[in-house]
Amino acid sequence: NAPADFESWWRKCLHDGFVPNSALPTKTVSLKSDWANALSRTNADRTSALPAQSGSYEIVFRPDPTIYDGRFSNNGWLQELPKPLTKLTWDNVALVSPNTAKKMGVLPPNYEKEKKGGQAFVDTIKLSHRGSNISQTVPVWVMPGQPDDVITIHLGYGRGRAGRIGDTVGFNAYEIRYSDESWAAVGAEVSKTNEQYQLAATQIHFQMEGRDLLRESSLEEYLKDKDRLREEREQQQKELHDMSLYPDFDYKNQGNGYAWGMSIDLNSCVGCNACALACQAENNIPIVGKEQVSRSREMNWIRIDAYYKGDEYKPEGPYFQPVPCMHCENAPCEPVCPVHATAHSSEGLNEMVYNRCVGTRYCSDNCPYKVRRFNFLLYQDWETPTYQLMRNPDVSVRSRGVMEKCTYCVQRIQAAKIQSEIEGRPVRDGEIVTACQSVCPTEAIVFGNINDPNSKVSKLKALERDYSLLGDLNTRPRTTYLSALRNPNPEIKA
Repeated sequence: NAPADFESWWRKCLHDGFVPNSALPTKTVSLKSDWANALSRTNADRTSALPAQSGSYEIVFRPDPTIYDGRFSNNGWLQELPKPLTKLTWDNVALVSPNTAKKMGVLPPNYEKEKKGGQAFVDTIKLSHRGSNISQTVPVWVMPGQPDDVITIHLGYGRGRAGRIGDTVGFNAYEIRYSDESWAAVGAEVSKTNEQYQLAATQIHFQMEGRDLLRESSLEEYLKDKDRLREEREQQQKELHDMSLYPDFDYKNQGNGYAWGMSIDLNSCVGCNACALACQAENNIPIVGKEQVSRSREMNWIRIDAYYKGDEYKPEGPYFQPVPCMHCENAPCEPVCPVHATAHSSEGLNEMVYNRCVGTRYCSDNCPYKVRRFNFLLYQDWETPTYQLMRNPDVSVRSRGVMEKCTYCVQRIQAAKIQSEIEGRPVRDGEIVTACQSVCPTEAIVFGNINDPNSKVSKLKALERDYSLLGDLNTRPRTTYLSALRNPNPEIKA
């Protein structure tokens, strides 16, 4: 029978995860003796057919986060897309816990060598199982939160006939994978080698250590501190505003009424990298290859930083933070450009005029967010017709010696403005959807006119969770974040 207040009852069911008094009655069953004997014989035969398991490690096989099982290994966009947790490109690795790394005698990535070129060198192992060996040496990557004595390896790499892009990239995990142990295998043997392997991991690039970057808290902490945090934020904004040498620009009266901005909800971001790939496709961003990525020369206009909290042996997280160009109102990149290639529009966009850029890279040096990219080499193929058809015709194709960055998909902004002018109306809220916003599965990215108090982005920026990345520098970024909140059950201990 339906309750009188069905709506409240149904909402409670959704909250609790089950409908009260709907469980089926418990039944006690037992297996027939002849079936039990047959099952025991089958299991004994299967066990005796397997070789002795002398190793002490368990292997977990997983499809790769970018190239899946190898079917996309010849796709350069996906090869250069950083993995969600490791931020590795152009390789697969053996993921182990810190305790397992100590047991194997391998070291975490040698970040000291990063100072000599942005490279990560790791120790390698030989991995074997049931008499089969992976022919290549396997690089080891220490992953917080990985179970002890478990090695996770991703499929799809080490192929010999994948194509010009995917040939011989990484190691072939299929060499020790058996049909009766498709996704997990026990008894793997590991031996450490004396070799080191160079990886191209973007997480160690453009670091901003020692700053208030990603904010997260429990719901209880947030409710207790939100008033204090709001007062501190308002006080900081007032002090920084008074210190600025630049006069405010009245975007409502001096411009055309538009002031574009973005809000990114860190509580919703799952680090899937869909925004990074969509941006690459939309804006004709080239791939540069493993060697150039290892030199910190990747061209992605938006990166997703991954963070852990607490003890590396039992971490909290991961937490993800997408970082595009902030489109600062007090943009540090603008005053240092000798040719005025980076300029501010009347709508608050930090624009790049490619034809003016002479490649001094002063703007990149002055950017505290490190989101500007430079074409050190001629990465674009101007001749092959296939590549010409692949590119977005609404976005210019940059050449060597030009700085580039996120534009808030200005081509989409202009298209919406032109259409609205034809129809004699202002641009509607939600009419402009950036490439990163359009593919986000959790709708963590919202873009719009912050001059419109009724726009979704304005309402998000008015929330108490809203904060500016490196806001203490008084850059006044147009891209702001909503801090991540967690609501763990205190009665359940991890």
